Amino acid sequence: MAENYCLLLRRDLTEVVPAVVWPTGISLPHYRPQLAEAVHGLMELGYQQGGGQVPALDIWRECFETDAEYDPALCFIAVDDQGIVGVAQCWTSAYIKDLVVHPRARGQGLGHALLLHAFNVFQQRREGFVDLKVLEDNQRARRLYERVGMRLIRRELVPL
Repeated sequence: MAENYCLLLRRDLTEVVPAVVWPTGISLPHYRPQLAEAVHGLMELGYQQGGGQVPALDIWRECFETDAEYDPALCFIAVDDQGIVGVAQCWTSAYIKDLVVHPRARGQGLGHALLLHAFNVFQQRREGFVDLKVLEDNQRARRLYERVGMRLIRRELVPL
């Protein structure tokens, strides 16, 4: 079996973060438990296309909402007139755990906007940097992260 690698990427928040430009028709409701099923569904869809997996809804929700780094204010949800089209789930340690954009909303700058929004929030919280991990072979995501100023910190073997 071939080994898989992920990359730890970092964005320096002491540098200027560009203003967020949201695609037309996008609103940002606050996360609340009633949205868990829809958020989870989008994450499942995203992981099917980007590698990895999400635990079953009940397990995911329990892990998500009881994690020591959980803060509902750091779960950024993008909604259009058809429902949830983007999620950036972040931890209090200035870590972006998940970023998913619905296929019908890709190519409109939503992932870019969600990342910049997260950077701004972490800057307001006086964090010096924000991290995330991406699978090495996820070229689409890597290009996005490079465009928003994220830089490689290290390459890690993905545990089996």
